Amino acid sequence: MSDRTASPADHRTVLLRRGEVHSPADPFATAMLVERGHVAWVGSEGAADSFVAGADEVVDLDGALVTPAFTDAHVHTTATGLALTGLDLSGAASLAEALGLVRAYSAARPEERILLGHGWDAERWPERRAPNRAELDDAAGGRPLYLPRVDVHSAVVTTALLDLVPGVTSLAGYRAEGPLTDAAHHAVREAAHGAVSARQRTEAQRAARLRAASLGIGTLHECAGPEISDEEDFTALLALARDEPGPRVHGYWAEPVGDEKGARRVRELGAAGAAGDLFVDGSLGSHTAALHEPYADAAHTGTAHLDAAAVAAHVTACTEAGLQAGFHAIGDAAISTVVAGVRAAAERLGLARIRAARHRVEHAEMLTPETVAAFAELGLTASVQPAFDAAWGGDEGMYARRLGVERARTLNPYAALLRAGVPLALGSDSPVTPLDPWSTVRAAAFHRTPGHRISVRAAFTAHTRGGWRAVGRDDAGTLVPGAPADYALWRTEELVVQAPDDRVARWSTDPRSGTPGLPDLTPGRPLPVCLRTVVAGQTVFVGPNE
Repeated sequence: MSDRTASPADHRTVLLRRGEVHSPADPFATAMLVERGHVAWVGSEGAADSFVAGADEVVDLDGALVTPAFTDAHVHTTATGLALTGLDLSGAASLAEALGLVRAYSAARPEERILLGHGWDAERWPERRAPNRAELDDAAGGRPLYLPRVDVHSAVVTTALLDLVPGVTSLAGYRAEGPLTDAAHHAVREAAHGAVSARQRTEAQRAARLRAASLGIGTLHECAGPEISDEEDFTALLALARDEPGPRVHGYWAEPVGDEKGARRVRELGAAGAAGDLFVDGSLGSHTAALHEPYADAAHTGTAHLDAAAVAAHVTACTEAGLQAGFHAIGDAAISTVVAGVRAAAERLGLARIRAARHRVEHAEMLTPETVAAFAELGLTASVQPAFDAAWGGDEGMYARRLGVERARTLNPYAALLRAGVPLALGSDSPVTPLDPWSTVRAAAFHRTPGHRISVRAAFTAHTRGGWRAVGRDDAGTLVPGAPADYALWRTEELVVQAPDDRVARWSTDPRSGTPGLPDLTPGRPLPVCLRTVVAGQTVFVGPNE
């Protein structure tokens, strides 16, 4: 866990009043007092008068909404920053447009050793194919270029980058034409990221944290590991978060642990757990998620990286060392592997110890009723990304092409997870999908499969308090006395109480409900605009007109 050291600003007493404070302590609260970086009181406007004399600052909210700051439970911070400062192909509408963007980017940066881009998705292009190597060589002017697919589980590269990786043609996942996957992809990614200078890396990390703060995000869960980034990148990010104002960073290091020595190494890196993207499989978009039955558009079942015995060994060693464990698992076969492995660890150590450790599973998309029940039994947290469904769900989306409509409709069953009592933590997997917390809440509440929708309130809780619970903290992520003063101010329209089920009232503005309202997130309605973000009582973002 990486918290900033205290600054004098953390110790100031601040009174916020004349707004709407989203707090379970008082559903009608209009004011809040912050002392020494924590919430000291929430309540009514009349009671706020008694705190004015003792406040170092009084903030007139002028009707603004105050909420807990968001926690994004799955982020790749440096990659996010490089996408913000580098070549972003997510808006390219065709292969030809993508190649044009590569050509312009290369021409504008003659001094850079290596060109980095991100975000292409051939499924959205009329050509329905990735750029080939000859096209990229031409567009990049013969320079090294690394372009991961939007899901970052495969990439296209230039010949000049391949030349920097001896032996790459003999690695699993290498193809003379088409995206690289598996070991070949990991090798070229390591070479590409190794060429990023320390200055570029720091600039990228600052850019990502600033973007997060501007969106009301107070905490990031960095999902790093030897197959994604490197130790220097990870420790530099944690140090930056300690030393500079901005969102908190809880770092996860995805390396298998076999004993206390391995657990100690993970702790020495500053990690909150040996979790995050410890890959059990890959992704659906790259045909590398591990399935029980073959893909609808490919004659295979994806790629499995770990078996149940390896999962059990990791979970057992982490639990014995008091360390949180976790895995990346998307396909139904991968999720079955995780369940079998965690259950084997529970049989050895006892269910109570496994549940108390709050091990987590990232993505957890292709669940069945049996694996949902197992998550609840084993106390596993589902760290999920609703924007995946918004981007690739529906009967015409990428999921349906990969799996067929019937299997695709089973993906991301948030309502079933909540009914079973499975803890949810929401995130973006940025840069796979953008940092955008209100859109994430909207995507969960208006899931493309109606049966999987959850209320705005439940989604909001999973994106605030849920992220804190996922790192073992039950005392944060909500605006109640004693909680860390991590909050955001928003300009928004009328507050409502929304439910996703048409059989009940979809929204209510009746104050007698006693439920704190939230913005109306009906698709098409404007999303709230962040005015200010505060972490541990210290302002880390102020909007341009504030």
